[in-house]
Amino acid sequence: MTRKKQILVVDDDQEILNLLEQYLSKSGFVVITAAEGEQMLKLLAGQEPDLIILDIMLPGDDGFTLCRKIRQDSTVPIIMLTANSDEMDKVVGLELGADDYIAKPFSPRELLARIKALLRRSEVTHQAQQPARFIRFNQWRLDTQTQSLLDNNGKPLELSGGDYRLLQLFLQHPNEILNRDMISDATRGREILPLERGIDVQISRLRQRLGDNSKSKRIIKTIRGSGYTLVAQVSYEY
Repeated sequence: MTRKKQILVVDDDQEILNLLEQYLSKSGFVVITAAEGEQMLKLLAGQEPDLIILDIMLPGDDGFTLCRKIRQDSTVPIIMLTANSDEMDKVVGLELGADDYIAKPFSPRELLARIKALLRRSEVTHQAQQPARFIRFNQWRLDTQTQSLLDNNGKPLELSGGDYRLLQLFLQHPNEILNRDMISDATRGREILPLERGIDVQISRLRQRLGDNSKSKRIIKTIRGSGYTLVAQVSYEY
């Protein structure tokens, strides 16, 4: 079962708290509320919501101060609420790390749309930050933890450090032409020397590992006068 997303609403207006708690709960979210900053910080000490709706005008620490405190150790998406139509509030809030801003009075439907958009963006960002365990291409899967190559039957093929770095480079740039200088810089930390053939030998060895023997349908193609390209559809498994 998919876990419901949790939203923390921080506002000293009880009517708004009640409205958003009811509306967002009916929309499939778990909603927790706080009326001021100290209560919010206590809640955050024990749990991590998926998104925070934070009013600017609060008793005690205002929303700007609380946004700054949240950003000291969290990247949770924040939508700031304000009754002030002054654009400066928006600028200050965004500079302090808020992700979006909506002025009161607001449409609950518009707020819901912004919440969903932010959560989608946050999910994509989170996945991008998490290195994939497996990278799949053609009939192969590269295990980034063990640095081994797995065939369709799950049989591992050990790779040398150089082979692994070279394959990783191609998988990071599928269907792009990589010249020999780029490959040497990424795998050896330097540009290739004149008449040096080490890169070509390394690519030939990687082709053998991949069973890439058909010149007409190569996985790693030679682009005459330009470099090499990995011709494959690449996907990731986390």
